[in-house]
Amino acid sequence: MVSIENEAALGSTSARETALACVRAGIDAARPDRVVADSVRLDGNRLHVADATYDLSGVDRIVAVGGGKAADGVADALEAVLGDLIATGAVVTPDPSDGDQHIERLRGHHPVPSQAGVEGTDRIHELVADADERTLVIAIVTGGGSALLPAPAEGITLSDLQTTTDALLDAGAEIGALNAVRKHLSTLKGGGLAELAAPATVVGLVFSDVVGNDLSVIASGPTAPDESTYGDALDALDRYGVDPPDAVRERLDAGAAGDLPETPRGDDSVFDRVTNHVLADGFTAIDAAREVADDRGYDTCVLSSSVRGEAREAALTHVAVAEEVGATGNPLDAPAVVLSGGETTVTVRGDGAGGPNAEFALAAAVELPDRATLACVDTDGKDGSSDFAGALVDGDTVDDAREARAALGNSDAYGYLGERGAVISTGATGTNVNDLRVLVVE
Repeated sequence: MVSIENEAALGSTSARETALACVRAGIDAARPDRVVADSVRLDGNRLHVADATYDLSGVDRIVAVGGGKAADGVADALEAVLGDLIATGAVVTPDPSDGDQHIERLRGHHPVPSQAGVEGTDRIHELVADADERTLVIAIVTGGGSALLPAPAEGITLSDLQTTTDALLDAGAEIGALNAVRKHLSTLKGGGLAELAAPATVVGLVFSDVVGNDLSVIASGPTAPDESTYGDALDALDRYGVDPPDAVRERLDAGAAGDLPETPRGDDSVFDRVTNHVLADGFTAIDAAREVADDRGYDTCVLSSSVRGEAREAALTHVAVAEEVGATGNPLDAPAVVLSGGETTVTVRGDGAGGPNAEFALAAAVELPDRATLACVDTDGKDGSSDFAGALVDGDTVDDAREARAALGNSDAYGYLGERGAVISTGATGTNVNDLRVLVVE
């Protein structure tokens, strides 16, 4: 079970305690050990994944590879199911575990790619390159894999990737635009892993941190067809005002001119033996949080599992919902819990410490009515570039609206919230299904 390190101090009211219980349940429901145990099982020579069955009698080798923030836990759970049937494997993750395992655990970094991630991705290339039609490749695809599995394309350096990624993140680029660029600067993304593994059977075990569960966007879609183009990547750079290194611009220009092959499309034969299974997503966490609120006697509703856009703007919508519940009993009567998920973004405006969930919480706290409490977390335990999962706020959090707005203007939500003991700290949770927000109205 996930531990909220400062829960005793944060849970000072019944509404706060309920919000934290919902957060804890949501994160726990998306933990790889629980999800894989519920979705993957072995029955003789048959491997069952969700509703699909794979006959292992014609398989000589099982290779498990992949990456992301939940990859270590998925690898553990997979080893518990398959054991010695796994011939070899490797995953790249921020906090790799130690010990003798069939699947190697290699370190990478997020959100900006690192040399360690490049080396880990090279190892995955080695393990998959000789796969044949009697190989089963289990691809572990989880949120964060875009940065953790860099694999720079020819002519692109790690520094080029780092500079471009940093600039897009600072500009508040949404994940689809960011990944359109990443996929066209990498050999593994945008269906590259499926292409490398062909003609093997590829089974993707996917933990989604993407609104709408678009397989081409989760971890930049290493096992999924890609409909984005070099032109889309150029448009993303222009839209967010990013001037990339010369090598990046030259590669994207060459691709847009037709001088480089596009990423594989849905009708490409490399996907003939590929299936992907989304085992957990944002709604996994929301549904578990809703069950907790129901058990505590609250009326509940899901506002949306697809909230996106600027964090501070989306926060005002949640404030409006809290006001409406209190004033008119719509969309439900108080006491109520309103849940949402998705992924908001932040356009960096200063040099403070912030993240989408902290900015969301602080922007809401300035306006929250007295009877409302709001918890906002990133389910991976790391909000933006901070070491915190998110924040818990109510009508008493902000005692000086001018100071709070100044902190927002300097992108320093954590500076403000930290001084008031409002941050939620979980450490790395081992999963990643995007943001979870719990709005309690007493």
